[in-house]
Amino acid sequence: MATKKKIAIIGTGGVPARYGGFETLVEHLVVNLNQEFDLYVYASTKLYSKKERVKKWNNANMYYLPLSANGISSILYDLISMIHAMFFADQILLLGVSAGIFTPIVKWFSKTKLIVNIDGLEWRREKWNKWVQRFLHFSEKTAVRFSDADITDNEAIKRYTAIYYKTASHLIAYGADHVTQENMTNNDVIKYPFLSSPYAFKVARIEPENNLSMVLETFSKTPSKTLVIVGNWAKSQYGITLKETYQSFKNIHLLDPIYNQKELNKLRANCFVYIHGHSAGGTNPSLVEAMYLNLPILSFDVSYNRATTSNQCLYFKDVNELQYLLENTSYTTLRKIGKEMGHIARFRYTWKYISNRYGSIFKAFDYNYKKPELKNAYQQGDYNKLVHNGYAHLSNTKLFYQNTNN
Repeated sequence: MATKKKIAIIGTGGVPARYGGFETLVEHLVVNLNQEFDLYVYASTKLYSKKERVKKWNNANMYYLPLSANGISSILYDLISMIHAMFFADQILLLGVSAGIFTPIVKWFSKTKLIVNIDGLEWRREKWNKWVQRFLHFSEKTAVRFSDADITDNEAIKRYTAIYYKTASHLIAYGADHVTQENMTNNDVIKYPFLSSPYAFKVARIEPENNLSMVLETFSKTPSKTLVIVGNWAKSQYGITLKETYQSFKNIHLLDPIYNQKELNKLRANCFVYIHGHSAGGTNPSLVEAMYLNLPILSFDVSYNRATTSNQCLYFKDVNELQYLLENTSYTTLRKIGKEMGHIARFRYTWKYISNRYGSIFKAFDYNYKKPELKNAYQQGDYNKLVHNGYAHLSNTKLFYQNTNN
């Protein structure tokens, strides 16, 4: 009987998922691939009590580090995990590139294959100062250079790596079939009175890149439309200020994080339209989850949101455009969009399919897989064509594609 490949998964808070998209990805990779591979997952003690720190979870081996998997500490968290894993793992799956600057250590001192999912363009987020942005950009560049395989979660990010790193990444998004349609009860309406009438919905981390201020300003000017947002308002001064500014509007309801998936699904699944304001990253889990629930979507107009939704929802760039869509889009059009979103999600965004794609990469190294490089496939003219065709940010194209002449 052949020995199973040892796969170390690094860069998340751990499983079961308690935090975000990558954690949910790892949870489903473990559930779907634990019979084919020996999986090792690194987790943070910050998210799990002593009683919860099991040695195995769904047959995956667990290692816990007394560090946070997010923020600045994630660099040390990932570095320690990589050094530990390279002594036993056949392959390392690194989710995110905050510690990408240290990937040469794996290549220079071990035979472990390194697979990197670069996530979105983290270095472009406004929350980082210019020095952190430069570090993250260099870390991303280093991770891609020293990886044995690259994964991107969105067509726009795949184009970005092709243009600037001359590499053909594997395009693998996220799944959404873990979300369920939940019906409202009388108790739900008592707890959340806004459920009794049509409302728009958004769930997001309260960060500038998610355009919360734009969305809130729009609804403050559109009192006939109700908005519900679930997010971590108290985590930053940005969130605190937004909540203080807009919580007095009768048509705006700002809720704290809801970790009960069923309760969150009730609020999300029964809205008349989902507002997606993200302007940094790749394929956002919250967006594909909304698509899977057949929700009509109004999305911020950037290249990767168009890629995720196959250009089939409605898009806005500013307050005026979002307000126009809210006031002039018929319910018939919204229902049609919702139906199309569900069709796309069921074709692209299922965890079994996505897990199998990852499994195929793990197996490919048995057949001497080599990362393909694009020598001269993308020239400056291609960049201009992408912009012309609407595959870059319409008001700030440099957000996703740097013009090499600048």
